[in-house]
Amino acid sequence: MKKLLFIYNPHAGKGRASAQLHGIVQVFQSNGWLVTLYATQEQGDGVWAAAALGGDYDRVVCCGGDGTLSEVVSGLRTREQIPLLGYLPAGTTNDFSKTLELPGDLLEAAELAVNGHPQPCDVGRFNDNRLFSYVAAFGVFTDTSYTTPQPMKNLLGHTAYILEGIKSLANLKTYHIRASWPGGALEDDVIYAMVSNSVSVGGFRGMRSLEVVLDDGLFEVFLVRAPKNAWELQQIAAALLARQPNENFLAFQTDRITFSSDVPVAWTLDGEFGGSHTEAQISNLPRYVTILSGRTGQESGEGERDAAPV
Repeated sequence: MKKLLFIYNPHAGKGRASAQLHGIVQVFQSNGWLVTLYATQEQGDGVWAAAALGGDYDRVVCCGGDGTLSEVVSGLRTREQIPLLGYLPAGTTNDFSKTLELPGDLLEAAELAVNGHPQPCDVGRFNDNRLFSYVAAFGVFTDTSYTTPQPMKNLLGHTAYILEGIKSLANLKTYHIRASWPGGALEDDVIYAMVSNSVSVGGFRGMRSLEVVLDDGLFEVFLVRAPKNAWELQQIAAALLARQPNENFLAFQTDRITFSSDVPVAWTLDGEFGGSHTEAQISNLPRYVTILSGRTGQESGEGERDAAPV
C-alpha cells in the first residue's frame, strides 16, 4: 500500500485542520493511501518532520498556512529525491493556493492532494541558507503576517492583517537600497520590494503586466519607490488596489537579484520573519518541487524527482 505523510498545523485558520481531520484522512484512505499523521506544535516543526520523515513516504501532504508549506518545502531539501507534495490551504490568507488553484474546502483539497494535476514549481533560495516557496519581501505591510497575534488572526481572519497593515502606514519607513540583476541595476529609496512566484501576495493580486508562470525559472520583482508627499502616497495606494501602473512602480522578471543596504533590512519569507540583512542574494531554483494542484493543462511532473543542488 502507498504511504502518505500528513503534516498539519492544528492551529491554522481557526483550527480548521483539526476540526476536519477525520474527513481528510478518510479521503486519503479511500484512495488507497496508508496515512501517518504529524501535528506541528511550534515554528520549525514542519521543517523537521519533512526532513526526518519525508523520505520514507511516497507522498507528503501538508495542511496549514503559507508558512507551513514553506517549512515542508525547506525540510524536503535534505532528501535525495523529493516526493510529490500535496497542499491543503488552511491559513488566514493562503496566497500560494490561489496560484495553484486549490479550493478552500479542505476535503476537496485533500482529493486534489492525491489525484490532482502535478505542477512543477520554482523555489527561491535566499542567501544560500534559506528557501522560500513563493515570496521574499521587505517594506510596508510585509511584517503584518508574523506580527499579527494568532488570536486576532483566528477571530478576524484576513481583516486582522489589514488592521495591522494600516498601523504600519502611520510609521512609513523608507529604505535606501542598491539592487542588481542580469541586465539591470538600481539605487533608490523604496518603501516596498517583492520577489515572488505567485499571483497573490498578502491577499492582493499582482500587477497585471507580469505574467506568473510557476516553472519558467523566473521571479516577478516589484519595487515601490518612496513617495515624495502624501498625495503621491495616496496615488500609490490607489494604483496598488486597482493593479494599475504608477510612476513609482518598477516591475520586471529575473532569475536572480541581489539587494544591499547600509543598514539591516528585515525580510519576510513566505509570511514568516526571514531575519535582518544588509545583503540579500536571491536566486531561482527551477522546477524544484512538484505540487498537486487544481490547475489543468500544465506540464506533468509525475513521479519523484532528484533534488536540485542547493
